[in-house]
Amino acid sequence: MTRVLVVDDEPQLVRALRINLRARGHEVHVAATGADALALAGRHQPELVVLDLGLPDLDGVEVIHGLRGWTDVPIIVLSGRTGSRDKVEALDAGADDYVTKPFGMDELLARMRAVTRRLGTAGGTGDAPTVRLGEVTVDLASHLVTRPDEAGTRTPIRLTPTEWRLLEVLVRQPGKLLSQRFLLAQVWGAAYVDQPTNLRVYMAQLRRKLEPDPSRPRYLLTEPGMGFRFHPDA
Repeated sequence: MTRVLVVDDEPQLVRALRINLRARGHEVHVAATGADALALAGRHQPELVVLDLGLPDLDGVEVIHGLRGWTDVPIIVLSGRTGSRDKVEALDAGADDYVTKPFGMDELLARMRAVTRRLGTAGGTGDAPTVRLGEVTVDLASHLVTRPDEAGTRTPIRLTPTEWRLLEVLVRQPGKLLSQRFLLAQVWGAAYVDQPTNLRVYMAQLRRKLEPDPSRPRYLLTEPGMGFRFHPDA
C-alpha cells in the first residue's frame, strides 16, 4: 500500500482518483489548495503526490518547490496546461512526471507504478555497480560500458567524456522524466541551458552506440516537448 496525496480542486476528478486508488489498496489523502497540500504532506509523509498545477491559491510549481525543500517524494503533475514551457517549468522545479488532462486512469496508474518502482530502486541504482540496457552493461563504478561479442566475450564500447556524463545522469534516475534544461545544466553547465542542439547530437550518438535499433530506441527515450528518460528493462 502506498500513501498518496492527491492535490486538485476538481471534485469529480478527485472522487474518481480516490475510488480508483483506494480500490487498489492505496491510502489516499486529498487537498484542494496548495497550502493544504503542504500542510498535509508535512503531517502524513506521502509516498507519492499527484498534483494539479491550477490551484486556487498557489501555482502548482510553487507547491513543488515547497515539497522539494524537504522531501524527494515522487511527484506526478496532472494538468490541462499543454504548453512545453509549463511542462519544463514543472519538471525543472522537481516533478518526476507530467500527465496532460484529460487522461486515462490506466495511463496514470502506469505512471504511478513507474515512479514507485524508481523509488524502490533509486538507492540501488544510484550506488549499484552496473545498469543494463539489454545486452549492454554500464558499470558506474569503473566508468566502463561493454557488450558481448560473437564469442560471448564482453568488449568495451568507447564513449567520450560528455557521452558518459549524459548517460550517467540518465541511468542514475531510471524512469524519471528529465527536462532538456536539467540535462544541459548537469552535463554542460548552466551557461548552456538554452543550447538544445548539444543534447540532441549527443543523445543520437548514445543511441547509435547503445540501442539495439537506434531508430526505435527502447532505453533512451524522447518525450516530445518535455525532455528525455531512461527506460530500464522491467
